[in-house]
Amino acid sequence: MSTAKRWTIEVLVDEEGGRTYAEACLQSGADTRLVGIGRAKLNPSDRDIPEIGDELAAARALCDLGQRLLVSAARDIQAVTHEPVRLSR
Repeated sequence: MSTAKRWTIEVLVDEEGGRTYAEACLQSGADTRLVGIGRAKLNPSDRDIPEIGDELAAARALCDLGQRLLVSAARDIQAVTHEPVRLSR
């Protein structure tokens, strides 16, 4: 019988003066916490629509988090196998 696990990702978004910053924080276990970072900047010639900056920064933070999770998995595999590991997206 399999056991379901719950991993929680919290995305925090802050915007000021046309610049948006996002952090995607993953809590996957008792000791595992990873953070991805994303940023977006309003082009001066574009209309200021804060929701779009939020979406871009959050998406970039989630992509960064995914990459960090792959790196963490590769390190864990390498620690067990003692072989070089190369994971791709």
